[in-house]
Amino acid sequence: MGPRLRGGDESDAMRWLSENLRRLAVFMVLLGSLGMLASMLICVADVIGTNFFDWPVPGTLEFTESTMVLIVFGALAFTQEKRGHIRVEILYALFTPAVQSFLDMLTHLIALVFFVLLAWYSFGELSYSWEISESTMGTIRFPLYPARLLLTAGTVLLILQLLLDVIGDFRRTWRGEGPPQHGPAPQDTAKVS
Repeated sequence: MGPRLRGGDESDAMRWLSENLRRLAVFMVLLGSLGMLASMLICVADVIGTNFFDWPVPGTLEFTESTMVLIVFGALAFTQEKRGHIRVEILYALFTPAVQSFLDMLTHLIALVFFVLLAWYSFGELSYSWEISESTMGTIRFPLYPARLLLTAGTVLLILQLLLDVIGDFRRTWRGEGPPQHGPAPQDTAKVS
């Protein structure tokens, strides 16, 4: 079911897009978590098999390489939605809230350009990989197009999230408002008493 727009109410459309994008991002994070779990299990089995039974698990390297793409690119949009990416804020806090929103918009625009180029390039690589049935060169030949598909999908989700962020940043800059809160900072566990 799509957004219900009455009289050009774009906030409903933005809310609908944001909610559905969040669902897709959460799905990709869960998929990445399963990939991480599977990768961890196969690596443990490989270490145990190699060290105790002199029998490594075939295809461990290839499987782990493919799941790394899922783990990294599956979490990008979710992390951006939570504003959890690493930031350097040496001078940022010295500016007014409106300038901070403008700086966020500028940063998100630069990221948007970079990831649009990455998505465009990765889609070409995905198409080529599919055409030639590209696969790894290990003991077990894994096809590479699923990893390339996940890279492209994760990048496209991040692009959509960045578009939403740029629009929100523009609105806040226009109104003179500050940026929304960023993800929680990790607790400092290494305090010296």
